[in-house]
Amino acid sequence: MTANKKTLSLAKEKIKILLLEGIHENGVQFFNDNEYTTIEYHKGSLEYSELIEKIKDVHLLGIRSKTNINAEILKHAKKLIAVGCYSIGTNQVDLTAAKLQGIPVFNAPFSNTRSVAELVISECIFLIRGIPEKNIAAHNGIWLKNASYSFEARGKNLGIVGYGHIGSQVSILAESLGMNVYYYDIEKKLNLGNAKSCSSLQELLELSDIITLHVPETNLTKNMIGYKELALMKKGSYLINASRGSVVVLDDLVKALEEKHIAGAAIDVFPEEPKSNNEPFINVLQKFDNVILTPHIGGSTSEAQANISIEVSEKLVNYCDVGTTVGATNFVEVSLTPNINRQRYLHIHKNQPGVLNKITKVFTSRNLNIASQYLQTDAHIGYVIIDIDHKNNPVEILKELRAIPETIKARVLL
Repeated sequence: MTANKKTLSLAKEKIKILLLEGIHENGVQFFNDNEYTTIEYHKGSLEYSELIEKIKDVHLLGIRSKTNINAEILKHAKKLIAVGCYSIGTNQVDLTAAKLQGIPVFNAPFSNTRSVAELVISECIFLIRGIPEKNIAAHNGIWLKNASYSFEARGKNLGIVGYGHIGSQVSILAESLGMNVYYYDIEKKLNLGNAKSCSSLQELLELSDIITLHVPETNLTKNMIGYKELALMKKGSYLINASRGSVVVLDDLVKALEEKHIAGAAIDVFPEEPKSNNEPFINVLQKFDNVILTPHIGGSTSEAQANISIEVSEKLVNYCDVGTTVGATNFVEVSLTPNINRQRYLHIHKNQPGVLNKITKVFTSRNLNIASQYLQTDAHIGYVIIDIDHKNNPVEILKELRAIPETIKARVLL
């Protein structure tokens, strides 16, 4: 390995990886299998000040849902190449701030779909059979053997809010139980099986026996289900939320439960959640025997975490090794093949007129043949990849690329 390679294209053992929150060992093994060995691993999250200190020297960061990467933390991440969210969502990262620093953020949007769907279906059955109340009674020595307010899933109307990957998977499982499936989504979606689309949220709420929520956290979905929406639901119906904690107004749900308009609920996500298992959990719904409360475990199965860890680690390795950004949630997507026997220059810049000409001139002024060139842009940034036929000393080239005023990040793969 040449001295230039050591200084410009870091040897893999010098690339520092920080993995937090007990990421599954499969992800660590994937890094090791691809010759990345400088890994710092933590079973929990880090305190704010410790995270700021650690992130200063980190090239790749892996987190789950408890670690919040805001713009202030990113200011300290001068060496950070990419972030991997080992989860479905990426709302724990300031995606815009990361993009403007040339940091793509990757996640695993499909790996725990089945796990969440199975939890929802099981909660459907538990709620309509009155299992939560019967379970607590039995633990307290009370024998509640009766069929009152206990129903079969077959023939009941299940309303799905958000018919994406998880919502559609719930649809398939519910229909196999003989349930009538209805869904509402702000985007037009192709229904699976006999599921029927509703024209409005109100229509869905009024006809469903059970409502399950599968929407992302956005301005549109914040407080989507409040007292007005709960009042539209059938008397004696049930609510399940395994999406985001901001979607349901919990105080309004408390009122609907106290009025016995809503017969029960299952909540897996909350507006505020403990940062670790050592912190107490306090919530307004804890007083209800007919409410299932779970600690954000929709995707927490061994199978899901194993799949997520491999998927995200693979995306991070592909970006670090090749420059591929497919699967990045905040970045332009470029699919690349390995740069065999070529030098590959990766340049992230502000999307302003004339930048590509400046980049190209760095190579043409040296009479270097550009074997291939890729460019993708959005409203804010451009990402250009240039492969050079013959290997050259990249010191001056990289120095000149970084000197272009619009440059955000530049690196070379030798």
